[in-house]
Amino acid sequence: MDLLAAMRTFRRVVERDSFSKAAEDLGQSTAAVSKQVRQLEQRLGTLLLIRTTRRMSLSEDGRAYFSECCRLLDELDALERSTARGSDQVSGRLRINAPLSFSHKVLSPLLAKFMALYPQLHVELTLDDRLLDVVSEGFDVSLRIRSELTDSSLIARRLGEVEQIICASPAYLQARGTPRTVADLRSHDCLAYRLADHPGHWHLQGPQGSISVDVPPRFSADNSLILGDMLLAGAGIGALPSFIAQPLLERGELVRILPDQQFAKRGIYALYPSNRHLQQKVRVFVDFLAEAMQTP
Repeated sequence: MDLLAAMRTFRRVVERDSFSKAAEDLGQSTAAVSKQVRQLEQRLGTLLLIRTTRRMSLSEDGRAYFSECCRLLDELDALERSTARGSDQVSGRLRINAPLSFSHKVLSPLLAKFMALYPQLHVELTLDDRLLDVVSEGFDVSLRIRSELTDSSLIARRLGEVEQIICASPAYLQARGTPRTVADLRSHDCLAYRLADHPGHWHLQGPQGSISVDVPPRFSADNSLILGDMLLAGAGIGALPSFIAQPLLERGELVRILPDQQFAKRGIYALYPSNRHLQQKVRVFVDFLAEAMQTP
């Protein structure tokens, strides 16, 4: 038995909470993964995983071994990284999770440049605007746009920020009039991003301080690109992230509403599990994005 390989397999099974998902990540069969864990248990003379027909959990010995296993493997990986030099040493598969609209407008052109720098690296991008479980889903890094982060189990690096811009089409404003105050929004058709913290409640900051308004949306969606299409079609007033809104405003296809009232800016974060040493492939990717987004 290859002890290091078995330790890595055991770690992946625990992180993915699944033999089949771990097998998929490792490019092995489920039977092979199960055999490695069983051989590891036999070598140690203890049960690491408690298996039932419905679920799997760590035994008391398994929890202790998992913690030390992660520490040892991370130290070994760090040693290898400190020895390796040059971009040709960055290889393997980098699994990224990111929001769809951000990926389409911002990330995809950057990814092409990044992959050209590291030809031995294989990138797998999963698009989802929902907040996915980075560890259980097996991602190396997740990109999120949030006003605040609540998951303390993840390490976060702020890469930049995004402004939410309230806007509407010229056709809609000609037909319904232009709001002059925040209170005027109540008499308009408003569109909302359904995955926002409070999609029907807008909290804005202006010259007179903060102000809140309830704007029950006539239409909501879980994707900002769809919201942009609806705004262009004259369906109402809504808030779009600056990377979508700015080109449309510059071309006159949308008009900014209440420019002196602003949402709090949201951060662009790179998240990765805290129980893993930052892998070189993750490090170079996050550093690349930070520089590309001109983060101080």
